[in-house]
Amino acid sequence: MSAVSTARIVAVVGPTATGKTALGEALAAALGGDVVCADSRQVYRELEIGTGKPSPAERARRPHHLFDALALGAPASAGWYARAAGAACSEIHAGGRVSVLVGGSGLYLHAARAGLAPVPPGTQEIRARIRAEGLRLGSEALHERLLRADPETAARLAPRDAQRIARALEVLEASGKPLSWWHRQPAASGAMGRWRMFEIDVPSQELAARIDRRTHEMFERGLMEEVRALVENGLAPALRALRAIGYDEALAVLDGELTREAAEARTSLRTRQLAKRQRTWSRHQLDAVRLDGERLDASGLEAAALAALAGFD
Repeated sequence: MSAVSTARIVAVVGPTATGKTALGEALAAALGGDVVCADSRQVYRELEIGTGKPSPAERARRPHHLFDALALGAPASAGWYARAAGAACSEIHAGGRVSVLVGGSGLYLHAARAGLAPVPPGTQEIRARIRAEGLRLGSEALHERLLRADPETAARLAPRDAQRIARALEVLEASGKPLSWWHRQPAASGAMGRWRMFEIDVPSQELAARIDRRTHEMFERGLMEEVRALVENGLAPALRALRAIGYDEALAVLDGELTREAAEARTSLRTRQLAKRQRTWSRHQLDAVRLDGERLDASGLEAAALAALAGFD
């Protein structure tokens, strides 16, 4: 049996504030595994309190991967994550350990499992110019241009599909290669192995209450001080560009635009909206074993997950 086929990957997925971090840490301890970040905000090393990372003490108990992979301001994408998670899991498996991926970023998890095709490049300048030409000449004229340069892509696009025609021409000009060529490129390989996924299921009303408590705890634990330090270190532009829940609201408090009470309320609202999107994604895109997060406490969730993993070796 190959090393890839024997590699074990456990993933704890789903909405925020359901207890994923605690379950991931418990499973890593029980299985002799390493924890791998699967959260699009926790990969930034400067962001701590507002992202809900495992605590420094938890990260010191066993190896954790990708939690501090990027500096604030560095670009992150699902393609980057597929490569980074694949490399991390290969290292973990080479050491005979289990990878335990934990996070709520559905696209990252999908990319880690299935890989992701490379994203064609483009630029805002080229995009704006081509779209202006489309408005001036009409999408049919741009479609004729695309037909000459990339007949394969043009054949599947309607002549009035202005947005997709412009994107195809943008890719061609920016990269020198047609979009059809990019679509034929192999996907970046993700984490190879046998996967088991778990989602902690918490009813919406209970989850909303948990989100409110977690938001208040973040502000109590020093989110404002964390954001103030980032601003003093010149990282405010990068932080604003990230549009991170909680951090946006803390910045607004520092700018005098919100009171702390209003910031907590807005953070909770945005977090509930995020949790709804995460739940929808995981239900439709990820094949996960669902654990009853309302009835089971932390030890019960661990026991249920381990029971479901029986024979997964």
